Amino acid sequence: MSRIGKQPVALPDGVTATISGQTLEIKGPKDTKSFTATDDVTITIEDGIISVGPRGKSKRARQQWGMTRTVIANMVHGAREVFRKELEIRGVGYRAQLQGNTLKLNLGLSHDVDFEIPDGVTVTVPKPTELVVEGTDKQVVGQVAANIRDWRRPEPYKGKGIRYKDEYIFLKEGKKK
Repeated sequence: MSRIGKQPVALPDGVTATISGQTLEIKGPKDTKSFTATDDVTITIEDGIISVGPRGKSKRARQQWGMTRTVIANMVHGAREVFRKELEIRGVGYRAQLQGNTLKLNLGLSHDVDFEIPDGVTVTVPKPTELVVEGTDKQVVGQVAANIRDWRRPEPYKGKGIRYKDEYIFLKEGKKK
């Protein structure tokens, strides 16, 4: 049995859910999202609680059970408040600035990196060495943060690069004479 799939998803105040067939629509103060589940799971709404169960005992039904419950929980959370990823830039001369819908990154490359910010995500730059990625879709926020980080991952000797705010980089010892 799925430990995650068994847990029901409670709808907080201000968030409503409607289901038609396998399509679930969640409305909240921040956003409205819809999700179409596979035929391997059943979704029910009773008294402000969303429950997900497998149809049958196949391996695919059990896989989809926990994944569907997690997607629904993330949609409910995103309808009420935003997801947030914080990045920090470390390195001499490394910095970021926002120009309209484009994030301009100076990362020690021979050229500046122009990163187009997708719809549904907001990126703010409180300091030239800090970035905040926010949005109502957890997957999109995480993917945008990962794409920004991929331009200059933290290296293991000096720790220079773009890292998540709470990320710890194990620094290696350099050469000895």
